[in-house]
Amino acid sequence: MAEQLDSTVEKPRSGVSKGTLLGAIFLMATSAIGPGFITQTTAFTVQLGAAFAFAILLSILIDIAVQLNVWRVIGVSGMRAQELGNRVLPGLGFVMAALVVFGGLVFNIGNIAGTSLGLDALFGVDVKIGGAISAIIAIGIFLSKKAGVAMDRIVVVLGVFMIALTIYVAIASGPPVGEAMRQSVIPDEVDFLAITTLIGGTVGGYITYAGAHRLVDAGVKGPEQVVQVSRSSVVSLLVTGVMRIVLFLAILGVVAAGVTLGDGNPTADAFQHAAGEVGLRLFGMILWGAAITSVIGASYTSVSFIASFSPALERRRNWLVVAFIAISLSAFLLMEQAPTTLLILAGALNGLILPVGFGVLMWVAARRRDLLGGYNYPKWLMGIGVVTWLLTLYLGWKALSGITALWS
Repeated sequence: MAEQLDSTVEKPRSGVSKGTLLGAIFLMATSAIGPGFITQTTAFTVQLGAAFAFAILLSILIDIAVQLNVWRVIGVSGMRAQELGNRVLPGLGFVMAALVVFGGLVFNIGNIAGTSLGLDALFGVDVKIGGAISAIIAIGIFLSKKAGVAMDRIVVVLGVFMIALTIYVAIASGPPVGEAMRQSVIPDEVDFLAITTLIGGTVGGYITYAGAHRLVDAGVKGPEQVVQVSRSSVVSLLVTGVMRIVLFLAILGVVAAGVTLGDGNPTADAFQHAAGEVGLRLFGMILWGAAITSVIGASYTSVSFIASFSPALERRRNWLVVAFIAISLSAFLLMEQAPTTLLILAGALNGLILPVGFGVLMWVAARRRDLLGGYNYPKWLMGIGVVTWLLTLYLGWKALSGITALWS
């Protein structure tokens, strides 16, 4: 596994391969399009109906503002988020790492829960057994010497496959598109927990840094690479945005038809109602693939926040990743919360963590030009980032009561 980890950290080079850029794009995209995202969208579509379109539109706009700034600051500086934190204020990077690792752990518990839901849809496997099997497989993949190369290919295939199948289900379910478009601008109801959960599930916690850190590891950094960095961030956002919209429409079509979805695995029920038995099995494959990818992505990215602080930790990085997955599995097996609840809670908590790390990066953009190699940060992008940061603070505060009720 040590060889696999080393293979993801490459020397800087003048040319940027398409494989490297696609790896970063789909690492972020498949992390965002994980089991939490899928389950959250289903749960809130059932609850809010077409009014959920407003939450989706707002979350997409916030995601764009956050990721454009995060990728730009990290890519231009060539430093990871926690390293920038310590340069801004000694010790702040350690606080950021603690928050990301904590959020990553909670999210990884939800990711393992997602693998169990996928295997349940595929084979009817008990959720505890399915989660345990999946975690063991994730550890095995991570121990493979060729895991780094395989992951770049797997995330692209899974991303394309998920979008294609979901578009098919969206067409088959016949959603009220006109009503959804109206409510995306003039909603009958605004749910702050839903908005914060979506943001946390697609751009919060470790997901915020996954793609940008991957580019830095590959040597794609510095002011001269700003075009490649920005382009990669935009493409990753397009992928997640398309998937978010078509998944919402697929579920909305089923809900609008008056179908009652079960509490255990509502997304599976929706896909089955829309596309029959084939839809159910394919959904299980997609959910399991998205979840297992997210388990590896969450573990690797979270541990990268710890390992960078010490050469001794870096040398033991493989054991830290394995331990991270094992702890996530243990917590999943011991907790009595339903898998769907865990996935929603994980996204909500990551939405609360988002303002901290994002605030640090915006401070670097505004006040620490020395950390950006003298790069003149675009004022329009900084303005959008500051406004978005204030909005994430407000949404996180408003969602606190909803998160408390969800956990209880």
